Amino acid sequence: MNELELKYGCNPNQKPSRIFMKDGGDLPLTVLNGKPGYINFLDALNSWQLARELKEATGLPSAASFKHVSPAGAAVGLPLSETDRKLYFVEPGAELSSAACAYIRARGADRLCSYGDWAALSDVCDASAAGYLKAEVSDGIIAPGYTEEALEILKTKKKGGYNVVQIDPAYKPAPQEFKDVFGVTFQQGRNEYKIDESLLTNLVTKNRNIPAQAKIDMVVALITLKYTQSNSVCYVKDGQAIGVGAGQQSRIHCTRLAGTKADNWWLRRHPAVLALPFVEHIRRPDRDNAIDVYLSDEWEDLLAEGEWQRVFTERPQPLTAEEKKAWIAGLSGVTCGSDAFFPFGDNVERARKSGVEFIVQPGGSIRDDHVIETADKYGMAMCFTGMRLFHH
Repeated sequence: MNELELKYGCNPNQKPSRIFMKDGGDLPLTVLNGKPGYINFLDALNSWQLARELKEATGLPSAASFKHVSPAGAAVGLPLSETDRKLYFVEPGAELSSAACAYIRARGADRLCSYGDWAALSDVCDASAAGYLKAEVSDGIIAPGYTEEALEILKTKKKGGYNVVQIDPAYKPAPQEFKDVFGVTFQQGRNEYKIDESLLTNLVTKNRNIPAQAKIDMVVALITLKYTQSNSVCYVKDGQAIGVGAGQQSRIHCTRLAGTKADNWWLRRHPAVLALPFVEHIRRPDRDNAIDVYLSDEWEDLLAEGEWQRVFTERPQPLTAEEKKAWIAGLSGVTCGSDAFFPFGDNVERARKSGVEFIVQPGGSIRDDHVIETADKYGMAMCFTGMRLFHH
């Protein structure tokens, strides 16, 4: 099959719509269930590339959670802590495969943004990953294969309409890419720049100590940025993207956005959040939304009389600004990556407030000396890759 007709494009008025191979060859994918749409396939193909490259670079099963052609999260398949299991709705005592851990951690980066996501796995989807995904609100999944049990589980999702796509892992796209905008065709070479630890040799700060885990985190950040709408900044900890700032016109806004998401990821581990007295059988999205509002400046909307009773068995006390600031101050060992150079030291100033100790970026700003000086002020280790990662 070299083409697949779609219901419509980005919006219902954009018809006809299809995906096809310009060379007349077969599509490198097969729809095993459901009817994916135009945006679904954009997310599927971008998320698959991210997960595949993470696996190639780290040797670990990897996953991505995509929304609107940018990752809400990405991660490698390291084991989950007990806190992770509680926050991410893992059943007590559940045995998790590495593939399942990778997706659970990818989705756990920002569960609010991952609502209705597209999932991507670098490895075959097994029953462990499928069983977890079945209980989440998600639009579809792409993977190089599915066990028979996993496929049967996924086919029961969304009343049998869940989108399941299998990608040929051996597929290699043409070296040239084409894109039409306003009737004008653009052409460029594919971004095949290989990202691995060999890029991390140009240390420009006084602190030149980058532990093995931080190197993995740098690779996770760079590959995530490669498939994130630019401008983009990514915070990573322990092989898990914990904050992605995408598509902002100003880089400092990307750094702030990603930092705020990283702060929220960490705040969700606060004892007060872990002890929130949720009503029985609350839906996962409702719980995630409640935590988001509880931690925000709009907490009064959630805790108002007549409102909190819908979510909690008793009214919890809000965290004060001082309590939140003190908790965030305990976040450490975070890596911050940027898809282009930091033009000013203010990006470093903002990043360190979210526990950043390691920075990876292309370098090349006329103010590199000021950016390096700011990193040195806080004892950070910063690496220049010389490689820009714009994605549009």
